[in-house]
Amino acid sequence: MSRSTAWQTALTTLQEVEPPFIPEGAHVMTVVVEYPPGDPGAPPHRHSGPAFGYVVEGEMLLEIEGEPERVVRAGEAFWEPGGDVIHYQDGNNRDDVPLRFTVTMLCVPGTPMLTVVDEEELAQRRDRRAARAV
Repeated sequence: MSRSTAWQTALTTLQEVEPPFIPEGAHVMTVVVEYPPGDPGAPPHRHSGPAFGYVVEGEMLLEIEGEPERVVRAGEAFWEPGGDVIHYQDGNNRDDVPLRFTVTMLCVPGTPMLTVVDEEELAQRRDRRAARAV
């Protein structure tokens, strides 16, 4: 039996980043998130550590504090630094197809992987949010 050489060209790099920090004692969690067509996604929130994702199906409207909102399409990767940074949007950008994406998060032990940000804090930090399209 001959040995395959497919492994030599099987790897495609989707993103390569240096996260700002890895929480001490972090554990890693990989999840699949699925939103129906037109769903706005999770409310503004933060993660205790960096998160790395990949859109499997559909289009995500992604907005991270300090960055303009952008569309991440199926086959594209994204990441966010976590920690104190607010994740404003992760909703389905399309009203005709579902959105499905995976996220691998480095989580602080004993801390929820997602913490919703309240309206008061959003108001206090509004100057950190990038200008939005009209």
